[in-house]
Amino acid sequence: MKFLIGEALIGQGYEVAHIDLMIGTKDSPVGLAFANALSQLSAGHTPLLAILRPNLMTKPPAIIVPKVTIKDMHQAELVFGPVQAAVAKAIADAVEEGIIPKEEAENLVVIVSVFIHPKAKDKNKIYYYNYGATKLALKRAMRGFPDVDTVLWEKDRAFHPLVGRKLTKLWDPPYLQIAFDLTSLNEVISVMKQIPESDHIIYEVGTPLAKRYGAEIILKLREVKPDAFYVLDLKTLDVGKLEARMAADATANAVVISGLAPIKTIVEGIKEADKTGIYAVVDMLGVDDPIKRLEKIKESGYMPNVVELHRAIDVEGEVPPPWHLAKDVKEKFNVLVAVAGGIRPENVPEVLAAGADILIVGRAITRARDVEGAVRKFLRYMKPDTDQFRIMTDF
Repeated sequence: MKFLIGEALIGQGYEVAHIDLMIGTKDSPVGLAFANALSQLSAGHTPLLAILRPNLMTKPPAIIVPKVTIKDMHQAELVFGPVQAAVAKAIADAVEEGIIPKEEAENLVVIVSVFIHPKAKDKNKIYYYNYGATKLALKRAMRGFPDVDTVLWEKDRAFHPLVGRKLTKLWDPPYLQIAFDLTSLNEVISVMKQIPESDHIIYEVGTPLAKRYGAEIILKLREVKPDAFYVLDLKTLDVGKLEARMAADATANAVVISGLAPIKTIVEGIKEADKTGIYAVVDMLGVDDPIKRLEKIKESGYMPNVVELHRAIDVEGEVPPPWHLAKDVKEKFNVLVAVAGGIRPENVPEVLAAGADILIVGRAITRARDVEGAVRKFLRYMKPDTDQFRIMTDF
């Protein structure tokens, strides 16, 4: 029994072709779905056999299923015309070229799901785009593309044409975390608009800002930077589960829990963050011995994604820089380390050498006269953007 799946997108504009297909033996789930599709018709999504011309279907037989509901004869003519012919020709050519072994053609069936935009008009584009996409999807199905390693490599680099690249994981440190402790939404938005785009910038909704506007201020900031990674600094001291859920509901990518909170509060926050798919950050501001505190948290069986080593503004001249513990934390615990307090462009190399993964900077950027210039002074120590050396047609 064989059951393979392939996908491909080729073209542009309203005529773009997006093919999803299944190919398998007649005794596989594909064979059963093939029979059901022919015997159980659906209004607006009527399946049709792929034919090279009337009275000449393909081998292996193939069914074409429209993804978009057909509402008029114009759409129907496109599916029963250039799409049907293109899919059939792609399958026949795939057999001739050995993509589909000729000796297996009688034992296989194909189900091809096609996308035709209601505004598509150019029949030549529709034909050639769907021909290429069907053939490519068949190649990928027969070869098992993509393999799991490719998916894991691409998942954080991928750019979806309709969505962009949403940053959900901090997979490529170091990062510059810009902390907004301003209390005016208009001022925050003004500063954000001056910050250059970068895969290695993340944003922090500081505690004062969150207290004034609530967690859902993130939705306002996403109007300016929709794809960004947002850290909601609630400095949770109680009801960890509730506040982590509030952060997730507001589309935050991470929630900050105070390291001074009871262990149960920290653990409940970490568990809820993990359940809702966001990061848990434990801020060690005010914690006398961060290593000992982390060991206590680890005893519960849970650990945060990020540990923030945080020196308060009021004691900058009295205690050592927060990054001096970074290597110790990373050696003992499988976490990212963020550092906050006293980071400036001139000491960034020292901070990175100490093992920091995330550099949290506030006033040095948000109060700068030249915001973009201030950001770029830090960005020169970050990695290039993910897609800087890639082209749109990769894969």
